[in-house]
Amino acid sequence: MRRKKKPSRDNQTLKKEPRRSPRVEAGAVLASLKRLASKKTREEMGPRYGVHTDRAFGVPVGKIQQLGKRLGRSHELAAELWKSGWYEARMLAAFVDEPLRVTPAQMDRWCRDFDNWGICDTVCFKLFDQVPAAIAFRKVGQWSREKGEFQKRAAFALLACVALHDKTTGDAPFVRSLSLIERAATDERNFVKKAVSWALRSIGQRSSKLHTLAMATSKRLAASSTAAARWVGKDALRDLSRPAAERRIQSRDR
Repeated sequence: MRRKKKPSRDNQTLKKEPRRSPRVEAGAVLASLKRLASKKTREEMGPRYGVHTDRAFGVPVGKIQQLGKRLGRSHELAAELWKSGWYEARMLAAFVDEPLRVTPAQMDRWCRDFDNWGICDTVCFKLFDQVPAAIAFRKVGQWSREKGEFQKRAAFALLACVALHDKTTGDAPFVRSLSLIERAATDERNFVKKAVSWALRSIGQRSSKLHTLAMATSKRLAASSTAAARWVGKDALRDLSRPAAERRIQSRDR
């Protein structure tokens, strides 16, 4: 009788290892971040990049992104990483969280924790701008009234990121947001006024209509009696007047 060949290991259905609990996995990730850290990176965070925090290992952003790709998406893991309070863990949470599972309550919790521009901008750029546009615009309006520097920055960083990345929303919500920009442009705090300018410039590059309105807003701000507003207006005018910006708008209008 002919003997049947034993199936090769490659052809067998192998049982997958059960995924560790989010808390245990977060502990392992924190250990990985510690191994990736360097004293030089940690020491340069404040003087070189303006990121000031007492809870940082000193891991370059590139390595955090690579780790995020290896880990894949997990809403539960992101929550545990965020709770740890470590700078790099919170950066990583923005890369591994699942945008469709992000809730308005979570956005508010994380926003309250923003204590530097690096965390604020990464979360807005990599995660919060992927929630439904209606929710994002509600948060922009809500956070624009916050008193904390990085909470208020979050409003305009999020607005800038939605303006840059959203491909389906019409002009109307962005037109309404220009009044928020004018109101916040008088804020003298560095990280607020820079985000306000970022939002104004990003809106102005979405379409010809928005460019015209953003230019008008910029000119009003540039003529303001308030130093911060003048800075925002002139900064936006420089960017929106560039030939490259105009070519980009024309290509989007086609």
